[in-house]
Amino acid sequence: MRRALTKKIISHLSTMMKKDTAKYKEEFYKEYAFFLKEGICQDYESQQSLSKLLYFETSKGMNGELVSLDEYVSRCPPEQKDIYYLYAPSRELALQSPYMEAFSKNKREVLFIYTPIDDFVMTNLKAFEGRNLVNVDSSDIDFGDSKDSDKDKDSETDSDQSTSSTGEYSLTPTQATEFCAWFQSTMSSKVSTCRTTNRLSSSPAVITGNESAAYRRIMRMVETSEGGVESGAMPLPKQTVEINPNHEIIAGLYHLKNSDPVLAQVLAEQIFDNCLTAAGLLDDGRSMLPRLNDLLLCIVKSGVDKREKSTENAEGTSDTSDSIPRAELDSTPQDTDENAAK
Repeated sequence: MRRALTKKIISHLSTMMKKDTAKYKEEFYKEYAFFLKEGICQDYESQQSLSKLLYFETSKGMNGELVSLDEYVSRCPPEQKDIYYLYAPSRELALQSPYMEAFSKNKREVLFIYTPIDDFVMTNLKAFEGRNLVNVDSSDIDFGDSKDSDKDKDSETDSDQSTSSTGEYSLTPTQATEFCAWFQSTMSSKVSTCRTTNRLSSSPAVITGNESAAYRRIMRMVETSEGGVESGAMPLPKQTVEINPNHEIIAGLYHLKNSDPVLAQVLAEQIFDNCLTAAGLLDDGRSMLPRLNDLLLCIVKSGVDKREKSTENAEGTSDTSDSIPRAELDSTPQDTDENAAK
């Protein structure tokens, strides 16, 4: 009886969704989407049929524009085998995420999910119509061999070569390997692996293959409510960090680790915390404040020192220029007296 009723209701909703999509979105989905998602997490027999009733925002749509999983699949290029999604607190933060850089560059559409229940849906559903649901922070992202991707890679290679020719903001493979070893050793208590990646363009580093931020947040709430751990006290496992060897910060830090190892270590810790923030894994951002204050103080002192040096140099130049006319004036009367004597 229960199965028959469930199938009947799902069939009715599917018909409503196809015949009057606007009404379905505005009147039904807005009010009852949570229960559909809860059903996917609990009723494994009806997962696929329920998943066809869901709607999400995407990276290629407008704010508030929703598409179904079927619509997403229909827009995928032939070489795309997976469905990509990104969990973020808002659309703005999702678009600014460093994880989106490779997908924007390769023109891949990404589903945006904003609530923990959505993350549970993706984790439980795992696949849709034969395509795996893949979080964009996964380390084994494969974009296939599309023509657009090849063009982008060629342009990226040309850009990297022009950058490497300057030798200013790029590390050689040997230097990149050395930097990864140093970073992993410096952050040994927090980093299990450090390697290079070509998925980044404007960000220095990211964490990949990490646990879900939404799942971690919910588990922390459960543990806290049951008295298992204090709020925010859940230990974070060691992370895999991927660095962009063509980024100015990474290239600068490579040289700084030898000239100023103390400052380099502080910067490495800040880069790691930035990665945690981007992944939604930083439990309390206030832990960064002492380090950020130290970095600000370092910058201020550096600016003051440069200003004092420039002032001293200006005063020295002024003294030198003032001494020249005096010497000339002193020598003028002597020359005149000698000419008169002659």
